[in-house]
Amino acid sequence: MIPLLFKWLASYHKIPNVFFYTSTKMMLSALTALLVTIIFGPFFIKKLYALKIGQHIRKEECPMLGKLHEKKQDTPTMGGILILFSLLISSLLWMDFAVGFTWLLLISMLALGWIGGRDDYLKIKYKNAKGLPSKKKFFFQLIVAIGVSLYLLYPSIQWGFEMPLAKTLSTTFTKSQYFGLYFFPFIKEPFILLKGSFLIFSFLFFCFIITGSSNAVNLSDGLDGLAAGLIVLVSLVFAVLAFLMNHIGMSSYLHLVYVEGSSEIAIFLSAMFGACLGFLWYNGSPAQIFMGDTGSLSLGGLLGLCSILLRREFLLALVGGLFVIEALSVILQVLSFRLRKGKRIFLCAPIHHHFEYQGHSETKIVLRFWIIGLILAILGLASIKFQ
Repeated sequence: MIPLLFKWLASYHKIPNVFFYTSTKMMLSALTALLVTIIFGPFFIKKLYALKIGQHIRKEECPMLGKLHEKKQDTPTMGGILILFSLLISSLLWMDFAVGFTWLLLISMLALGWIGGRDDYLKIKYKNAKGLPSKKKFFFQLIVAIGVSLYLLYPSIQWGFEMPLAKTLSTTFTKSQYFGLYFFPFIKEPFILLKGSFLIFSFLFFCFIITGSSNAVNLSDGLDGLAAGLIVLVSLVFAVLAFLMNHIGMSSYLHLVYVEGSSEIAIFLSAMFGACLGFLWYNGSPAQIFMGDTGSLSLGGLLGLCSILLRREFLLALVGGLFVIEALSVILQVLSFRLRKGKRIFLCAPIHHHFEYQGHSETKIVLRFWIIGLILAILGLASIKFQ
């Protein structure tokens, strides 16, 4: 919206070119989301207290964990609404609505936010409930993933907006060709190119990435500031990558595919970075508010979607390695319990609760996970340079 306003004003008055740079819009987008979150945070928390939208600790399922988190009882949840509100405001102000990426990201955000919000609402309405049944939640996530995957892989589906072309110095890719490319971190050439009927594997893979990343971030949201801090790091790395892929000179130098319009992905991820950073102001230990499934399910799914749009799903697995570990710990725990007649691998899953059971303080666990997340983020940035 604001870039369009600047273009209109430029026909009457001279506007400094710096306001038209992607890097400027990224910084302003992050700053906008950060300030909106911090400014509206106290009002939002107060409103949630008034509505009695608080976290319910299910002590009957895990007595020791219930005792450890007893002090968190009735802390306001559904803070993801605040994050998504800030993200939406910043996106509306700084993104270009003539680019298909913008609409895809915003529609996906609202759809995934509705799923998480519905889940949180049911948990609050029925204090002992687990929210949406897991099969129903997965079904709704899969519907979003299927819609996105069909849009990306089939040229006839456009929703009124053509997806920008991608290219290298020697090759221009069609939409379906681009989304058949797969890259590993530290390797400049795609390790595989799917085309034709083989794109069915891309379709299945995209659905797996969106639903998998959504649930992985959701499982990581169990300690004060843990998920929000890790999302800050992952979104920053992918914002930098999207910025580089929108610059034909830099993308060529770094052996990246140039994607026209990926600047909008960079701006969106910058807003996510700012919104989550602002949320940490209130979500850091001791948390005044939790993001709930409204935030974790939607933000995780959006990170997965951005990795698909940039063709860097395996980079997401590296930079978001802790999300992968958290999800694997739950999967292994469930398999062990079922196949080994009730025997467990971890004291409690996800793995951050295992460390709590061992006696580590919540603050120490979160700080150490953040440090590991920072190391993985640096490796992710290094993989862009050293390929």
